[in-house]
Amino acid sequence: MQERSSVAELANSLKAELDRYSPGGKLPSSRYLVERYRVSPVTVSRALAQLAAEGLVVTRPGAGVFRAQPRTATAAPGDTSWQEVTLSADAATELVPRAVDGSGVLVTLSAPPPGVVEFNGGYLHPSLQPERAMAAALARAGRRPGAWGRPPVDGLPELREWFAREIGGTVTAAEVLVTAGGQSAITTALRALAPPGAPVLVESPTYPGMLAVARAAGLRPVPVPTDTDGVRPDLLEAAFRATGARVFVCQPLFQNPTGAALAGPRRPEVLRIARAAGAFVVEDDFARRLVHDDSGPLPAPLAADDPDGVVVHVCSLTKATSPSLRVGALAARGPVLERLRAIQVVDSFFVPRPLQEAALELVGSPAWPRHLRSVAAELKTRRDTLAGALALHLPELALPHIPSGGYHLWLRLPDTLDEPALLAAALRAGVALAPGRPYFCAEPPAGHLRLSFAGVAGPAEIAEGVRRLRTAVDELARP
Repeated sequence: MQERSSVAELANSLKAELDRYSPGGKLPSSRYLVERYRVSPVTVSRALAQLAAEGLVVTRPGAGVFRAQPRTATAAPGDTSWQEVTLSADAATELVPRAVDGSGVLVTLSAPPPGVVEFNGGYLHPSLQPERAMAAALARAGRRPGAWGRPPVDGLPELREWFAREIGGTVTAAEVLVTAGGQSAITTALRALAPPGAPVLVESPTYPGMLAVARAAGLRPVPVPTDTDGVRPDLLEAAFRATGARVFVCQPLFQNPTGAALAGPRRPEVLRIARAAGAFVVEDDFARRLVHDDSGPLPAPLAADDPDGVVVHVCSLTKATSPSLRVGALAARGPVLERLRAIQVVDSFFVPRPLQEAALELVGSPAWPRHLRSVAAELKTRRDTLAGALALHLPELALPHIPSGGYHLWLRLPDTLDEPALLAAALRAGVALAPGRPYFCAEPPAGHLRLSFAGVAGPAEIAEGVRRLRTAVDELARP
């Protein structure tokens, strides 16, 4: 973190002095900059690279760094208003318009302003990420023979084998495709399993990124209510009968956003109901490596107990490592595997080999189990800190379930609190929240919030975030 800050500071200092040099003029040497600003040669190199990327300087190997020629004036913007007519005309002919609403995803990807407590994050805080282990894995991967060559389109055999072992049961490497993270895998699965205009059953509430993918593919999400034991089998069976759907998407373990785990007796029921309906179950197993260290033994993935090929399994390394380690897997058996493979190849060809090699190095290193143990302990501490602070300072926010895995808590607002107004008041108080509305594909039963405890710096920041949220609630309560 300190290195990144130093690079930004040096880059800003150099920008401020660029006017001292005429276009084409040579800047001081890297050695001079190291001595003047008392920074490392790496910091100087990165700062100059940043200026070069912004088009402010030009680097000439062996000659030095020079101020770039001024940019020519940009042309006047064109008239793109015709696109409104064209795009609207396309939508009018579609059974289900392929509207793309990325707001529910962007709220977890966008960094809040400096000083704002990030309760809306969707990834581990940098202090929880295995940065040294990933850097070492990437360095080792780069030295592997053929590391920059073209990989097999299905993924490296060793990585497919690792994912197959992780899923368990009778799943084999031949039934696994390596994907560019979980979101890419879900996109491929939904495109493969349902034609445009078809209904797809989803848990309610559920992950907004999946809803966005479904709608972008022209599918019609149909909600199936859940409780603290996961999806309700009676309502799932009724939904299959009522809609004729052939796909059900679920997160059986530490569901997003509720944190629920599908109860043991319900697991075979879900597979039985889907099999009777001639339907696939897309199992998004995104949080298995985010278990808390007070959790009991985890149930196996649904795919591990599925000899008939009902389940299309999705998993990823991203949530437990870094947003940029976008390596995941699709697992399926039967003819559907070929359809999944074809769609993935057409969409992306393959996952870059260096990234696959780095993932292999990481999960095969002694640092990997140590990292998972550290994350399990830290997530439990953060969960307990957040739940305790909410119970003490915000008892009016209902917390129906405290999960033993995942990275967030799901809160129901009292009827007296307006969800959009609370989000705005919270941001004014210095805390960013994830709204509940995007997690529902139909009308929500009440206002909700999802609070992430993974993207903050630690327990102290969690306590401060709850204090600020209390301030926001009190602001709305004032006449």
